[in-house]
Amino acid sequence: MRTRRRAVVAVLAAALLTMPLASCGGDEKAAGEGFTVGLLLPSRAVPRWEHADRPLIEAQVKKLCPGCRTEYANAENDVTRQRQQMISMITKGARVLILDAADTRALRSSIQEADRAGVPVIAYDRLAEGPITGYVGFDGLQVGRLQGEALLKALGREAGSDDVVMMNGDPTSPNAEAYRKGALSVLTGRVRIARSYDTLEWSTQNAHTNMSAAIAALGPDGIDGVLAANDNIAAGVVAALKRAGVTDLPPITGQDADLDAVRRVVKGEQYMTVYKPFTKEAAAVAAMAVAVGRGDDPRDSATTTVDSPTTKRVPAVLLQPRPVRARDIERTLIQGGLYTEGQICTRELLAACARAGLTG
Repeated sequence: MRTRRRAVVAVLAAALLTMPLASCGGDEKAAGEGFTVGLLLPSRAVPRWEHADRPLIEAQVKKLCPGCRTEYANAENDVTRQRQQMISMITKGARVLILDAADTRALRSSIQEADRAGVPVIAYDRLAEGPITGYVGFDGLQVGRLQGEALLKALGREAGSDDVVMMNGDPTSPNAEAYRKGALSVLTGRVRIARSYDTLEWSTQNAHTNMSAAIAALGPDGIDGVLAANDNIAAGVVAALKRAGVTDLPPITGQDADLDAVRRVVKGEQYMTVYKPFTKEAAAVAAMAVAVGRGDDPRDSATTTVDSPTTKRVPAVLLQPRPVRARDIERTLIQGGLYTEGQICTRELLAACARAGLTG
């Protein structure tokens, strides 16, 4: 295995013209059940990766396998960097990789190389292409449906004449397409989709630019609702509308239950967000990674299977997202342990929190 790993890594490094690799003399020699779990996340643009997913996964791996260690890397939306990070982890002897791919198609060849090196890859939150060993995430179509249903409810019975702007996610993410399809399955024929944009890198700034274009085309008062794929995008939408002088904001959706977004929901600037319970997702992927690292069958940790564009019946854990409006914050986010009332209800939000039933 060690010789094969060295050969595969060398070939991949040469093909990518990436950084020099250390010799396999650095391979970890696990003592007992201890081994290294590689954790590769895609960016810092979305707050949840650094603030929630990383610490939760690291803690769960340590809980399940006290002798294990987690090696972490963030690609910062750079596919080449993530390839190099994968090479480095394989070279250092990681026994299993948890990968949230910066670009699921572009990382396919790297996943194939990891597979040939005998290092299983578990896709996290985004269903990667290639010979992945397992997948842990959420039903993306359901996320989009929840957003679409909430937007229709906010618009009311006369929504058929309303103009909605769709602010989709990054097209390199398979999740973005699932969210869009899920939302359209609810909105098509019920509203007019006046404009639709892809938001590169899920960036707030890119969302601001796209929303400014929509406002220029439709007028500041010509937008009845905004389907924003996540909270980063919603932040750019809100900022663009405010800059255009809109004081009575239309209903705007979101996703991820970022703290700033939850505060916007309390203030009434964002109609809703979708919460994907990160604790459960982190626990599920850590359990699968530790099991696979110990040589167990990933199907023992899975609850279902999914098909990727390249691989059929991938063992998977699919968790259920939850819609969150102001009235749901206490039950879903505070009682669920994501935030405290004090974190949400800053001094300037005390009156809004009282209206939302968050202060007693």
